[in-house]
Amino acid sequence: MKNKTILAIIAALCFSGTVLKSQTITNTKAEVIALINKANTYWQTNNAYSQSSFWDKAAYHTGNMEAYAVTGNETYRTYSENWAKYNNWIGATQTNKSRWKYSYGEGGDYVLFGDNQICFQTYIDLYNIDIANNVTPNPTKIARATEVMGYQITTPNKDYWWWADGLYMVMPVMTKMYKLTGNQLYLDKLYEYFCYADSIMYDKTEQIYYRDGGYVYPAHTTLSGKKDFWSRGNGWVFAGLAKVLKDLPQNNVRRPFFEERYKNMAKALIKIQQAEGYWSRSLQDTAQAPGRETSGTAFFTYGLLWGINNGYLDKATYLPAAAKGWTYLSTIAMQANGSIGYVQPIGSAAVPGQIITATNTANFGVGAFLLAASELTRLPELASGTNVIKADSDPITIYPNPATNSVSIKAQSGINGEITISDLSGKQVLSVKAQDTKIDISGLSKGVYLVRINNQMLKLIKE
Repeated sequence: MKNKTILAIIAALCFSGTVLKSQTITNTKAEVIALINKANTYWQTNNAYSQSSFWDKAAYHTGNMEAYAVTGNETYRTYSENWAKYNNWIGATQTNKSRWKYSYGEGGDYVLFGDNQICFQTYIDLYNIDIANNVTPNPTKIARATEVMGYQITTPNKDYWWWADGLYMVMPVMTKMYKLTGNQLYLDKLYEYFCYADSIMYDKTEQIYYRDGGYVYPAHTTLSGKKDFWSRGNGWVFAGLAKVLKDLPQNNVRRPFFEERYKNMAKALIKIQQAEGYWSRSLQDTAQAPGRETSGTAFFTYGLLWGINNGYLDKATYLPAAAKGWTYLSTIAMQANGSIGYVQPIGSAAVPGQIITATNTANFGVGAFLLAASELTRLPELASGTNVIKADSDPITIYPNPATNSVSIKAQSGINGEITISDLSGKQVLSVKAQDTKIDISGLSKGVYLVRINNQMLKLIKE
C-alpha cells in the first residue's frame, strides 16, 4: 500500500442486472476528514447560522454535529450553538398547548409536527457535549424539547409520523430523550408511532417505504405503472433507524424488531443501487426521473457504513455498496470548491422532467454528506491506517495516538526536513526540527491535527 490505506473490496455482485466491478476506498482517514472540512467550511462560510429551526436547516445540523464528533473542530460546534441560540432553543413557538398541531404546517402552532422537532436532536447533543466537557449545562438547551416531547408522549394519539421524512426527524429525538430522562414511555411511544407509520407506508414485499399514504401502490404508480419509492424518503427512514439503534438500549424488548427492519432495508437497498454509485430518485423505476441524486445516496451510504461499523451488516456483502456510494459522493457529488451537488430540491417524490445538476445543493444534502463521511472515518481499516501510513518500505509511526502531552515519531529510513503540524483548516500550529523525534504537544488545544513528515500526512488526535 502506497501513501494510503486501501480498502480493497474485490467483488463481482449483481445489482438489478448491473455487474459491479471491484470497489476500492482509497482515502485515508485524514483525507476523509479533510473532505469533511472542505464541504463544511464551504457551507458555513456561505450560509449564516441565523436561520430558522425548521427541518431542512435542522437536518444540516445533525450532520454538522457528527462532523464535530469526528474532527473536534470547535468551529462546527459553535456554528450549531449559535444557530440554537438564534432560535432560542425551540422549534415552533406557540406556548398555548391547546393550539398545538401535528398536521403539515410551518407556523408557530405546529409544535407537534416532526419538521419542527428535529431541531431537538442538535439541542440535546449540544447539552450532552457540555456534560462531556465538564461544563455545567444550561437547562435552557433542553427545556423546550422536554416540554414538547414530554407532553406529546402523554397524549393518546399515535398517528404523529404520517410521512417517511418524519421518522428521521423525530425517532432519534425519542431515544435521545430516553437517554436524557430515563423515561421508558419515550421508547414505548417510539414503537407505537413507528407501527402506525408502518401501517400506512411500508411495503412488506419490497421491504422499503412509500413517502406517505398517498403514494401507495396500486393507487399511485410511476408513469410506467411501477411502484414509486422515493429515494430521499427511504434515506430518511434508513438513517433514522441507524440513529435509533445507536441509542436504543441493548436489552429493550423492541430492539430485535428495529434491528430486523434495518437489516431488511439494507438488503433491499443494495439490490437497487445504480452502477455509478448513486440511488435513483424513484428507487425501482429509474426512468421516472433519471440521473444522479445525492441526498438519498448519502443517507443510504451513512446507514450502510453504520451497520458495518457496529456489526449489524456483513462487511463482505455491504461494503462494496458503501464504497460505491462514497466514491460517488466524494468524486462526483463534491465539487472542486467544496459544494455538494446533485441534491434534489425540497419535494416529496421523484419528479418526471426535473433536471438536477452539479449546481443543485441544499442544507439537508450537505448534512447527509457529513453523516456519511463522518461514519466512514470510523471504519476500522481507515482508523488503523491513519496512525501508521506506509510509503513503499518506509512506514512512519506516531505514538501514542491519541496523545495528551507528547508524541514520538519513528521512521524506518529517518526523517528528512522539518516536521509540521497543522489544524484542519490548514493553518500551521507547530514546526520542529527533523532530529526531534519526541514532540511536545502540550500547548495545543484538544482536537484533530495533520502531521506532515517526509511528505506524508498523518492524523494526530490531541486529547
